[in-house]
Amino acid sequence: MKTNLILALVVASFGLSSCKKDTEIKKDETKKDSVAAVVEPEFHKELYGVYTGNFETVYNPYADNMEDNYMIKKLSVKINRITKDSVYGYSVVNGNQRPFRGIYNENTQKFILDEPGDDKTDGRFTIGLRKDSLVGDWKVFDREKVKFPEKIVRLLKKDFVYNPNFMLDRDHSDIVDWTTTKKGKGSYEDENGKTQTYDVEQQRYASDAIFKINASKKKLEEKDLKNMKKLDIEIIKNAVFARHGYSFKKETYRQFFDYQEWYIPVSNNVDNDLSPLEKENVALLNRMIKYAEDNYDSFGR
Repeated sequence: MKTNLILALVVASFGLSSCKKDTEIKKDETKKDSVAAVVEPEFHKELYGVYTGNFETVYNPYADNMEDNYMIKKLSVKINRITKDSVYGYSVVNGNQRPFRGIYNENTQKFILDEPGDDKTDGRFTIGLRKDSLVGDWKVFDREKVKFPEKIVRLLKKDFVYNPNFMLDRDHSDIVDWTTTKKGKGSYEDENGKTQTYDVEQQRYASDAIFKINASKKKLEEKDLKNMKKLDIEIIKNAVFARHGYSFKKETYRQFFDYQEWYIPVSNNVDNDLSPLEKENVALLNRMIKYAEDNYDSFGR
């Protein structure tokens, strides 16, 4: 009888101790959760958004050729959040989307934004606010790994809006793909009346179809694309992605879209943003690209 009473008291004591520990753990967890739930207050929300524009190489008067002298690309910088001590967002250029973290100086109205540093193209933006613009420079962290270690940044704040009606502007578009070339032959008649040949570089070119066919609005059929040039079909397809703010890796497509006023690169993947109609049309366009051929000719710049 006495033994049973002692055992009961031990069990009860253990239970109370266990309950006490459980209560302490729960209190501790609640405390941790409350600390984790503390969110830093945000400032200057009016500066949030997308800034897009020119990403230019610094002029080099000693360059051996034009490609080493000057290059311009379209860059977007998106600012998502500003706290007392940090700025968060990302940059996107050439299909390369990189997060950044930095600071904003209220007195100088300047941002210093650092990309992670684990990619050879990562660097630091030092850009100042001028009304709705960001102007400054970018410098790569590892100068030995890239061709252009410094670039000038000139960006304008723009609201990204998907619009299926966006089309290439004839006044700001070229139908020649200057980046894809092949060797061809030119000829002339010399003073003796003999035909002489020489090597020339030929570029592929598009037709007016790139200004007329909209794969974001109309359901396309094979008959719409039959006998069309390969470059035409590629541009019509990639116009779908451009409308959704896709940042192109391939220079061929950048040269067609970068100079469009409506084009704002904001992402390196927009596949999930496409409408059912666009997905269906893109699948058809991809099939047609496989069998289409390009036209090449010689052009002067």
